[in-house]
Amino acid sequence: MAVKATNKKPLAGNRRSHSLRATKHTQKVNLQLVTLSDGKKVRISAREKRALNKVEK
Repeated sequence: MAVKATNKKPLAGNRRSHSLRATKHTQKVNLQLVTLSDGKKVRISAREKRALNKVEK
């Protein structure tokens, strides 16, 4: 079982049509499954995964 290891929450906002009508809209976090070097599986955001790959190099 993977553990969620990020504090990010979905973004909320409005979609705007051409007539400027506003409807509620959410953007979910891009969670990725990553296996750490000690064998643990965690779900982190894509941005955190990218930063983790930079540190490892």
